[in-house]
Amino acid sequence: MFSSKRVGIDLGTANTLVYLTGQGIVLNEPTVVAVTAEENRVVAVGHEAKEMLGRTPSNIVALRPLRDGVIADYTITEAMLSYFIDKACGKSRFFKPEVMVCIPSGVTQVERRAVLDATMAAGAKVAYLIEEPLAAAIGAKIPIAQPAGHMVVDMGGGSTECAVISLGGVVAHNSVRAGGNKIDEAIANFVKKKFNLLIGERTAEEVKINIGNALIDEAEEAVKMEVKGRDTVTGMPRTIELTDVLVNEAIKPVLMNIIAGAKGVLEETPPELASDIIDRGIVMSGGTSMLKNFDKLMTKVTGVPCHVAEDAMFCVVRGTGVALENIDLYKRSISKK
Repeated sequence: MFSSKRVGIDLGTANTLVYLTGQGIVLNEPTVVAVTAEENRVVAVGHEAKEMLGRTPSNIVALRPLRDGVIADYTITEAMLSYFIDKACGKSRFFKPEVMVCIPSGVTQVERRAVLDATMAAGAKVAYLIEEPLAAAIGAKIPIAQPAGHMVVDMGGGSTECAVISLGGVVAHNSVRAGGNKIDEAIANFVKKKFNLLIGERTAEEVKINIGNALIDEAEEAVKMEVKGRDTVTGMPRTIELTDVLVNEAIKPVLMNIIAGAKGVLEETPPELASDIIDRGIVMSGGTSMLKNFDKLMTKVTGVPCHVAEDAMFCVVRGTGVALENIDLYKRSISKK
C-alpha cells in the first residue's frame, strides 16, 4: 500500500532542517541560495551556496531568502523548498508529500499565507503550519498538553521566539528579531570599529562559535583567536588577535535584547503559570542557545533557572516531525491548506 510521505521542515533564517516520518532528520543545510544576477536562475542551494557567500563573481549572487524568520524573497524560497522536498523524498515520486513548516509565533496573516503558498507551489499535497515555540517544546519532550505552565525560548539565526505554553496552546508570546545573525553582525561591526578591519560573516560566525562567551569569569584565563580580514585604511589583508572578553563586549547588547524579550513574556504571564515556570525553569532551544554560558547569563538576569534542551539545534524540527506523526493530537495547534 503506497501512501504519501510526510515531511517536516524547520525553515530557519540560518539553517533549514528536514524531517521525514519514519526516518528522522534527513537534511541539515544552510538557508542560502545562489542565483544568476540576470535571469534569477538558481545555481546552488544549501552547503554549496554557503561556500559561495562573499566569494561570488559579479554574475552570481549568494543570498539568504529569509530575513528575521520570515520570507523576504518568495520565488527563491519556493525554489529552495522544492529542492529540499525533492532531496528528501526523491525526484520521481508518485504521490505528493504532506509538508509541515515551522513559523515564528508573531507572524502576520500575510506572512503565514506566503509560507503556505510557497510550500504548495514547491510540490506539497497538503501544507501545515506549526508555531516554532510549540514545535520546540514538543521536540524538547515537554508535556505541553498538561494544565501547567512551561516556558520555551527558541533562539534561531534570525529571530528569538519566547512563549509560555499550557494545555497545548501558546498563552503568552514574544518574538524578538534578533538571533545568531545579529550576534555575527555585532562581532563584525565591533572589529571594524575597534581595529579598522573588515571581516566577512563566515569569519564572524567562526569567532562566535570558537570564543563567544555570554558570561565572562574573571578568574579564568582569556581565550584567544587569530582573525584575518582587510584593513579599512590601507586596503591590505591583516591579522589581529581577538579575546573572548572583547567578543563578550561586542555581543552583550544583542544578548540583553534577546533576554529582554523573555522578560517581556514573563511580565505577561498569569500568576498561576508564572509560579509553575519558577519551579520548572525556562527551556532554551535553537542554535544560539548553545553559545557558551548563555543559560547562566539568562538565569542571572531573569532570576528564573534556565537550561538548554538536549540536542537544542534539532528541537524544532524533531517537534515538527512528532506533530506530523500525531496530527490528530495536535490539530488544535496547527493551521493547514
